[in-house]
Amino acid sequence: MRLNSISILNYKNISQADLNFPAKINCFVGNNGMGKTNLLDAIYYLSFCKSHSNSIDSQIIKHDTDFLMIQGKYELRGNEEDIYCGIKRRQKKNFKRNKKEYQRLSDHIGLIPLVLISPYDDGLIAEGSDERRKFMDGVISQYNNQYLSALIQYNNALKQRNALLKDETMTDTALFEIWEEQMATHGDYIYGERKKFVERFIPLFKENYSFISDDKEKVDLVYKSQLHDADLAEKLSKNRERDRIIGFSMNGIHKDDLEMSLAGYPMKRVGSQGQNKSFLISLKLAQFSFLKETQGINPILLLDDIFDKLDEERVTKIIELVAGNDFGQIFISDTNSSHWEEILPKIKQSSAIFKVVDGEIKLI
Repeated sequence: MRLNSISILNYKNISQADLNFPAKINCFVGNNGMGKTNLLDAIYYLSFCKSHSNSIDSQIIKHDTDFLMIQGKYELRGNEEDIYCGIKRRQKKNFKRNKKEYQRLSDHIGLIPLVLISPYDDGLIAEGSDERRKFMDGVISQYNNQYLSALIQYNNALKQRNALLKDETMTDTALFEIWEEQMATHGDYIYGERKKFVERFIPLFKENYSFISDDKEKVDLVYKSQLHDADLAEKLSKNRERDRIIGFSMNGIHKDDLEMSLAGYPMKRVGSQGQNKSFLISLKLAQFSFLKETQGINPILLLDDIFDKLDEERVTKIIELVAGNDFGQIFISDTNSSHWEEILPKIKQSSAIFKVVDGEIKLI
C-alpha cells in the first residue's frame, strides 16, 4: 500500500499543497512551527477521520477561512483508492471513498492502516490508564470493526448507568439491570479481544526494544483487568449501592490498564528520556508489525520528530530497522535536513526530501 499523492486546502497553517510521493521514504524538514507535523496530521486524518492533535474539527480549519479539504490517492491491494474529506464551519464533515459518501465514519476505520509515532506518545507512559486503553483500542479497531462497535455500545451503557447512579430519585432496579447487562455483554467481548491482542503483541514489542537497545535492557508489558478473575455482571450488581455513593461505575473494562516496566520497575518511575523514547518507538513499531500481520499489507508509517533525545546509536538502529524491506512507505518530519541528505543515499530506497516553511511545502 502507498499514498501516491495528496492535495490539501486550508488545513491548519497549510493554505494549499499538491504533493506526489515516492514509494518508500518521504522526509519533511524545517524549523519547529513551520507545518511539518500538520502535513503528517493531514495524512493521519485520511485514515482515522480525525486529527491526532485536535479533537475539534473547527480548530483544524485555517484561520480566516471557512472550509478545508484533504484528498489522497492511494494504491491499496492492487486497486486505486480516492479518499476525500471536506469540512465547512458549523457543518457536518463530508468523507468520501471513490466519490461515495460514508454513512458512518466508523466504516472507514481500518481501510487504510496507519501508525503514527510522535512526541504526543509520551502520555502512554506519563499519563493515566485512559491513554493506554486508547492505544489498545486504536490498534484493535483498525482490524476488527466488531470491536469498535462493541466499544461504542459499552461506553454508551456505561454513560447511562453512571447517569442512573447520580439520580437520587432512581429506585427502579430494572433500569440498572438493562444497562449492566449491556456493559457485561460488550465488556466480556472487549476483554477477550484485548487479552488476545496483548498476548500476540508482547513478543513483537520485546523484539523491537531488544534491537533498538542492542539487548542491553529488559522491558515488559502486562495487561491488567478486573475481568481476569471476576464476572462483570455479578460485580456490577453486587457493588451497585457502593457505586451510587461514589457516583461512578468502579468496575468494568473502562478500568483496564497496560502495565509498562523496565528491569521489573515501573517505566514511568525509572526510565530515562532515551529509554522512554525507545520504549514508545518499540510499542509503535510492534503496532506496525501487528497490523501488517492481521491485514496482510504494510501500514503507512509516520515518524514525527522522533529522533530528539536519542543517542546516535539508537537513531541508527531505528533508521536501519524502518528502512528495511519489512516496512513500506514512510513519512518523516525532522528539523535536521543535513543528516537525511547523508543517510538517504546510503539506504538506496526511493526517497524525497521536502522543505517546509510557513506552511509551504516544496521538493528539494
